[in-house]
Amino acid sequence: MRTIILDGLYMNTREATHHYLALRLQLPSYYGRNLDALHDVLTDPCEPTNLVLYRKALMLASLGDYGETLLSVIRDAASENANLSFTEHM
Repeated sequence: MRTIILDGLYMNTREATHHYLALRLQLPSYYGRNLDALHDVLTDPCEPTNLVLYRKALMLASLGDYGETLLSVIRDAASENANLSFTEHM
């Protein structure tokens, strides 16, 4: 299983968040850089992958409600994709 570390420090604006996710997750060039597109790519078949988010509190302080929605999208995708897991750390 591959593990991808995400750092909430770098997720401080919507644009920065999607840019960071595209780089860390090695998303395809057609990734739409929005929450719907993120859900789509995270629910695609993939090798077993564990996403680990550190400094969640920093991300939430910067993104507010958008950060909460982002977390919901990732959690939902992990529940739909048997090869994706998600771990959160404050």
